[in-house]
Amino acid sequence: MSLSSPTLHMLCGKIAAGKSTLAARLGRSNGTVLIAEDDWLNALFAAEMSSASDYVRCAGKLRTIMAPHISSLLNAGVSIVLDFPANTVENRAWMRDILEATDASHQLHVLNPPDDLCLARLRQRNAQGDHPFAVTEEQFRRFSKHFVAPSPDEGFNIVLHDENG
Repeated sequence: MSLSSPTLHMLCGKIAAGKSTLAARLGRSNGTVLIAEDDWLNALFAAEMSSASDYVRCAGKLRTIMAPHISSLLNAGVSIVLDFPANTVENRAWMRDILEATDASHQLHVLNPPDDLCLARLRQRNAQGDHPFAVTEEQFRRFSKHFVAPSPDEGFNIVLHDENG
C-alpha cells in the first residue's frame, strides 16, 4: 500500500468525451481500483435499461449501494477511479458525500471536447460494438442538455484535460 493518502478520482464530461479512456489510464496506478458505472449497470440491470428514465432509476440504485463501499475502500487506503459521470451538480453532490465520509484527497477530472468530436467518437464506439451500451445521437443530445460544468464554489480540485485526455 502507498504511503500517500488515497485519492478519489472523479470524471466530468459528456458521453464519449474520453472519460472511460482516462479512467482506464488512471486505474493502472498502484493501489488504485477502477469502478465503472457502465460495467456495473450492464451486469446488474442490462435487461431493465431501455430508456433514459430506466438509466436514471438503475443508476440511482447503484449509487445507493456503491457510496458506502467506495468510502470503505478509500478509508482502507485504496485510491478509487470512479468512472461515473460527474456531469451534474446532483451527481457531484453524491460524490462529495462519499468524500466527506473519508479523509481521502480528490481530483475532479474535467474533459470538455467539442460535441462534434464526441459524436464522432460515439459513432466509432457504436460501430465497434464493444461498449456495453450503444447511445444514439438523439440520446447524446438529450443527456448533454443536463451537463453542468463544475463551478469553483463546489469546492473540488479540478484537473482540466484537453480533447486527447
